[in-house]
Parts: sequence; structure tokens; C-alpha cells
Amino acid sequence: MNRTHLDYLESAAWAERLRADLLPWIERAAELGDDVLEIGPGPGLTTDLLRERTRRVTAVEIDATLAAKLSERLSSPNVEVVACDAARLEFPTGRFSAVTAFSMLHHVPSAEAQDAVLREACRVLRPGCGFFATDARDLEMIRAGHEGDTFLPLPLDTLVQRLEAAGFRQVDIEVGAYEIRVSARKAV
Repeated sequence: MNRTHLDYLESAAWAERLRADLLPWIERAAELGDDVLEIGPGPGLTTDLLRERTRRVTAVEIDATLAAKLSERLSSPNVEVVACDAARLEFPTGRFSAVTAFSMLHHVPSAEAQDAVLREACRVLRPGCGFFATDARDLEMIRAGHEGDTFLPLPLDTLVQRLEAAGFRQVDIEVGAYEIRVSARKAV
């Protein structure tokens, strides 16, 4: 992630946007339950929102430096930060009551790797529980903000099929001006 992008994800402006935009959607669409897995928290402003709404959050971050900073900053009894690749999780099948991935899937470098993350997200979910994600749309202004970053947006024309191939059902996709929002359930 380039420095400008990371600075924004640590900023008060991003925190406010999350509270004004993401939080109402989470409260409307997401049934988090008691044990949530967050994939790709980065600096953790989304983790802050989640930990106020559930008993336990496990945040997995592929960047070991970001994971260490987040772990140090939160040092909370209801948050565990794990440095690992979300495509190869070491959690038991069916452990989590919800899995989230906020604005991070476009940073996964290939469609195959994205699909591996989706399969793992489904595997670690309890049957019938939900996957809740947001991600950037493929817009020139968003591409410009990712200069020097991996930017592989999720294609809307195949997203439902990819989620279903990963094991999800009841897929709902909302398309906004700048992002998509996904909610789906693990098959029972």
C-alpha cells in the first residue's frame, strides 16, 4: 500500500467516513454474533467499530508491521491480531459468527488469490452465518489513489458466481457511487 493511501486509512477523515457511511450499513445488514473475523484491517479503524459491537474480534493482517502496530494500539481483551495470509487461515472450520473484509479485497494480487480468501472466509464461518464486505469500484479516481499499489477490483459481472463457488448463498450486492457492499451467507 502506498504511503498516501495508508495515511488516509489512519486519518480522522477516514474514521469519520466509516462512522457516517460504513457503520449504518453494518448495523442494517450485518448480524455479527459473538466471534467476528476481520480480514485485512490495516491500521484498524474498522476494527475499532467492530470491537464495540461484538464480544470478540480476530483481525488477520498479511502485513506483519501493520499487524504489530494494530496489536500494540488495541491491546484489548476482546481483540486478537494475527499476522497471516487470509488465503491460508489456521482457524478451525465453522469457528466464526461473521467474517468481514472492508476495502481490502482489491489489494489481493490476483483473482485466484481473491477466490482463495473467499473460500477461507466461507470455511471458517459457522453454517448460515454471514460474510460482509465492502470494496472499491473500478473508477479512474480510485485507480489514481492506488498508484504503486495492487489494485484489482472485484468485477461485478462475475462476483455472485465467485461468491457462490466459494460456498456462499443468499448473495446481495449493493453498488454505490464509489464502492460495492456484499453480504452473503455460508450454506447451511
